[in-house]
Amino acid sequence: MTERSVAPRTYPGAGAAPERLRVLLVEDDEGDAFLVRELLSEAEAPFELTIATSMREAATSMTGVQCVLLDLGLPDAEGIDGLRRLLAMAGSAAVCVLTGRSDEHLGVAAVAEGAQDYLVKGQVDGVLLVRALRYAVERKRSDENARRLREVELRQDESARLERGLLPQPLMDTTRVAVHTFYRPGRALGLLGGDFFDVVQVGEDRLHVIVGDVCGHSVDEAALGVELRVAWRALVLAGVPDDRILPALEQVLMTERRAREVFATVAFVVLDLAADRATVRLAGHPPPVVLAQGRAAPVNARTGIVLGVRPTPTPATDVEFPADDWSLLMYTDGLIEGHTGVGKERLDVDGLCGLLDEPEGRGMPLDGLPAWLVGRAEQGNGGPLADDVAMLLIARGGGR
Repeated sequence: MTERSVAPRTYPGAGAAPERLRVLLVEDDEGDAFLVRELLSEAEAPFELTIATSMREAATSMTGVQCVLLDLGLPDAEGIDGLRRLLAMAGSAAVCVLTGRSDEHLGVAAVAEGAQDYLVKGQVDGVLLVRALRYAVERKRSDENARRLREVELRQDESARLERGLLPQPLMDTTRVAVHTFYRPGRALGLLGGDFFDVVQVGEDRLHVIVGDVCGHSVDEAALGVELRVAWRALVLAGVPDDRILPALEQVLMTERRAREVFATVAFVVLDLAADRATVRLAGHPPPVVLAQGRAAPVNARTGIVLGVRPTPTPATDVEFPADDWSLLMYTDGLIEGHTGVGKERLDVDGLCGLLDEPEGRGMPLDGLPAWLVGRAEQGNGGPLADDVAMLLIARGGGR
């Protein structure tokens, strides 16, 4: 394997120097390799040329290479099969086929397999060779950019589909309460994590509500969140007793998760709208906040362990609300884990209640309250919250 560098000539008043090309020539014929070197020198092109005489040698010479010139007749690789082997190892480098076989069909086949261009020995001069190499590099970059853009679009499409599964429309027809929902992703590209919520009415006056969070921030956690949310809705609609729903949900989690360390936190509330009462079950999840009689206070509920660690019954806590004038805020921990701006102190549940009791918070319309809370939490955090935030606000009357 040999290397040679040629620097470009500079001229007074010339523009910016062209990019220096790092080229790997895979060629076992010394005469042809010498010809390529001379053609590049003739064109006075800025390049670094490395020569490999076999496919095996080429495999160890790909680092930093922008373009590969490949001969289709090598000692250890022949024709299109050789091209396929090189493409598999080329990564982001452009590949041009350089051969003495003036076979148009072979050239078309090479380009169809992924080569950027097809050049015939003896039919190109130095200027055409350099131009072909530069065009090949730019086309490869364009292809890579198009591929990345397509990946982003596919992720966004996937995120939209998952959002419909994680954040469904409430299944209810009662007018006794209004339900306001909110979701904001905390990761780049707007991808969803494992936060989910759902609302299902059973009978005339009973409203089942859940907010959950699967640990992690990838599509796998989002998909698991969808499974848990759908399973929860099915269990509720099937009339499974309330105290058996979370154990069944935990069984789904432990069966479907990709790793044993994956767990989920859940807040499950059953509202009796006729009696203005609720039964609250918390599996490692922060408590809901009640907005009533002009103040905000967390539900004083017993908290069980998270789902997926050790199957254990989740304790139930009964809560009574002031008749006809209350709201219940349920949320995931992404809302309260940000900093407050005071040292390393976190917002936490008490800080959340403090925000809700601010004059601006007390006067905020309920349908805009979740977005306002996130804005205030981000203000204290000094920037966007790191985790996803999902919220459900169930409002009966003014609720403040």
